[in-house]
Amino acid sequence: MARPLSPAPPFRPRLRVGFVLARRFTLSAFANFVDVLRLAADEGDRSRPIHCSWKVLSASMDPVRSSCGIAVGPDEPLGDPARFDYIVVIGGLIDEIARLDPDYTAFLRRAAEARIPLVGVCTGAFVLHRAGLMQGYRCCVSWFHHDDFLEQFDGLMPVSDRIFVVDRDRLTCSGGASSAHLAAFLVERHIGRAAAQKSLRIMIIAEDMAGDDPQPGLPLDLKTRDPLVRKALLHIQQNMDAPPNVAAVADRLGVSRRKLERHFHEALGLSPNAAFLRVRLAQVRLLLDRSDRSVTQIAAATGFCDASHLIRAFRQAEGMTPAAWRGRAARSGGAQLMPPSWP
Repeated sequence: MARPLSPAPPFRPRLRVGFVLARRFTLSAFANFVDVLRLAADEGDRSRPIHCSWKVLSASMDPVRSSCGIAVGPDEPLGDPARFDYIVVIGGLIDEIARLDPDYTAFLRRAAEARIPLVGVCTGAFVLHRAGLMQGYRCCVSWFHHDDFLEQFDGLMPVSDRIFVVDRDRLTCSGGASSAHLAAFLVERHIGRAAAQKSLRIMIIAEDMAGDDPQPGLPLDLKTRDPLVRKALLHIQQNMDAPPNVAAVADRLGVSRRKLERHFHEALGLSPNAAFLRVRLAQVRLLLDRSDRSVTQIAAATGFCDASHLIRAFRQAEGMTPAAWRGRAARSGGAQLMPPSWP
């Protein structure tokens, strides 16, 4: 008599991800990350969790409201973090981070003790650091939140000139579209490059980006720890198409123009006007290298009166016209993307 066949072992996806959503989390960062997993998990876009699985975890099983007001319902209680390959924390509004339920902090610490890699997306890095889980690790944050991070946390210098950072079992990214690239990095690691590229193509993301690719933010040669100077530069960055003058920036920051000028000279050796122009020209170079916008369109996007004004300023700074800059980049093959580097 033949022995009865033993039941087949349960199928185990190659990539299992648990999500922790902070209060008022950023919906786009979560959606980009989870959609890469969804599209890599099955053939086409049938969305079956075959190669990947993902669950939204909760301490209370109550829906979590995002910063845009849309609520997401959880799938499972927190439970044992070891059932996942990664725990991904999706952050959001800065003011809500301190209000994270202590049960989540305890869960993240259990995951760290079990050596489950932790991922901080957007201000999820703030959540991990507040839980005491980022000491000794490099940490990526958005250039937009760089100063917020410095104001809230001591002893850790955030990286805000890359789209994501992989440091051993801590992975952090700047949020937005970069969360899709970090998710694709994990898909490539566990499932394969073809699956990662398929996800990005279906999402109409032209090319995969490595962690070393720069965030479109402040130019790297204007680094300073002076908080007043950084806030002024950030204000210009956020108002690129209609840049305020020095007096308006000083008024916005609650200081005199003379004090602002003194801080710029001490921190950068530049006047505020010269520094503001460098911020705008850095954005011009980025748009020339990475877009097909006309010079007129770029001038409008970076606060120049017209194309002629931009061409004069660009020639004075770079020794060539914007068209010549773009032609040189095209002849050299354009900006090269670095392949993913594994930890």
